[in-house]
Amino acid sequence: MRTTIVEFPGEPEIVRRADGAITVAIPIRIKRYSGRKQVVLPASLAPAVPSGRPPTALQVALARGHRWLRQIESGQVANIAAIAKRDQVDASYISRMVNLTTLAPDLQAAILDETLPEQVSLFTLAADTPLTWEEQRQRVADAAGQPPRAGQQPAVVRGD
Repeated sequence: MRTTIVEFPGEPEIVRRADGAITVAIPIRIKRYSGRKQVVLPASLAPAVPSGRPPTALQVALARGHRWLRQIESGQVANIAAIAKRDQVDASYISRMVNLTTLAPDLQAAILDETLPEQVSLFTLAADTPLTWEEQRQRVADAAGQPPRAGQQPAVVRGD
C-alpha cells in the first residue's frame, strides 16, 4: 500500500482585513491511502472536532442549505428548481434548508455546537424564517419556553 502525505505546517491563524473579510488558516496534513484522501488536523485542534458522533439533523440541514446556496451563487446551478430536479428532492425542502443560511450567526453556531434547546426543531427554524436576527432569536426563545429578553415585548397572539 502506497501512502502519500502533503503537509501545510504552522500554527492556526486568523487574518482580518480592513474590508471586513476574514481568512482562517488551519495547518493540515493530507494522507492518501490507496487512492483515498484523508485530512488530518493538528493534535492541538483535534479535540475541538467531535469524533465518532454522527451529525444532528439540524447540522445536516444547515450544511445542505449552505452547500445549495453556494451552488446557486457560484452559477453551478441555475436555481432551486434545478437542484430539486438534480437531487430528486422537493423544491420546498431545498428552500427551507437554504432559509437556514439566513439565521443569525449565533444561532448557526449554536446548531453546530449543539447548544440550542432541545425544544427547537428544524421546522421552528426553517419554516417561514423571520427576516431579522432579533425575531429569529425570539422565535428560538419562544420555542424553548424562555421569557423574552430585556427590552423586548412578548409575542402577542391574537385569535379571530
